[in-house]
Amino acid sequence: MGAYYLDWLNLFFRWFHVVAGIAWIGASFYFIWLDNHLQTPPGWKTKKGIKGDLWAIHGGGIYEVAKYQLSPEKMPDMLHWFKWEAYTTWLTGMVLLTIIYYLGADSYLIDPRIAELSQIEAVALGLTFIFGSYILYEVLCISPIGRSSMWTAMFLGISGIIIAYSLTKLFSGRGAYIHFGAIIGTIMAGNVFRVIMPSQRALVKAIQDGIAPDPKWGNKAKLHSTHNTYLTLPLIFIMISSHYPMTYAHSFNWAILVCLVAITALVRYFFILKHQKITEPLILFGTATATVILAVGMSPKPSAPSAVIMMEPPELIAAAHSIVQNRCVNCHASSPADNVFKAPPSGVVLETLEQMRQWAPRIQARTVDTHDMPFMNKTGMLDEERALLGQWIVTGAQTGKSSEAN
Repeated sequence: MGAYYLDWLNLFFRWFHVVAGIAWIGASFYFIWLDNHLQTPPGWKTKKGIKGDLWAIHGGGIYEVAKYQLSPEKMPDMLHWFKWEAYTTWLTGMVLLTIIYYLGADSYLIDPRIAELSQIEAVALGLTFIFGSYILYEVLCISPIGRSSMWTAMFLGISGIIIAYSLTKLFSGRGAYIHFGAIIGTIMAGNVFRVIMPSQRALVKAIQDGIAPDPKWGNKAKLHSTHNTYLTLPLIFIMISSHYPMTYAHSFNWAILVCLVAITALVRYFFILKHQKITEPLILFGTATATVILAVGMSPKPSAPSAVIMMEPPELIAAAHSIVQNRCVNCHASSPADNVFKAPPSGVVLETLEQMRQWAPRIQARTVDTHDMPFMNKTGMLDEERALLGQWIVTGAQTGKSSEAN
């Protein structure tokens, strides 16, 4: 029953994490959009210290939004802060990471084909990468390099490549990707906690004390907010990446991760420019072209011809069925015997030839092309067996029923 209740914890915190993430990223998108759409206000507003304003309509009402250069004439009684969306997203994400990848390290994080690690070693390495990367980012931001956007981007890019490569040489593909996402999420939440909120508190305190606010506080908060918004799309990709083994299960998964992070960050840059009425179609065309090239370049190569092709249909059917029964049905059964999965993953049951034929495209994608299944290859499926399953699918995924021969 322990696994059953652990699944409920997983469900609750995943739901909580997604809801909080939507709120956080939605707020980030909105305020970047807001900043980039402010217009020069009329003179009477400028005299009040208003830097820019805009008008919008939504939900049957018209809104007037104004941003002050530094401080309003009088602080309002109610000032809305945006912080708990970020904190909640990070906290629930860390709980999920613990439930799935740390408590279940032997199943989800450690892949003996990549590195022989104990559970304690794997967890320690994961946390070291997460918090070590954050410390590196903090040091970068206060260093001379951090004063230049170009040098900052270059340093972060090179660091990202090294981290992605290192993670994929220590953990499973899923584990490596999710830790890269945890690093990004920690940097983003850290920006809110360590920079954005203190800057905003200093600004408010100066106004309340009747002191002229130091512009550096607002500028610092805005810079780190901008960093965060460029990281949102890469983070969203990583959050959904576990559904796409052609990325994390590829032999060059680290390079694919780096490419997709760069592509999604550039897409975000395109839309930020678009907010400022600057259209750069070459950015969009370049990212689309890069995505197509990446997809074609990482496409699975056809299996080399083998003796399997020479098998007669009845032999091939029997062999494919035997492989699935021995290698797959431990998990993909109505009542799995596996110690991790207590229900068939994704509802896929492969107990009969008819069920195998129903799920043949999935078997091709997950088992033959990407080698993602069996999960962590815990049943030891051989490459020859994968090739044989591929041949069974290529020749029609036959079940041997007479109706198919007619």
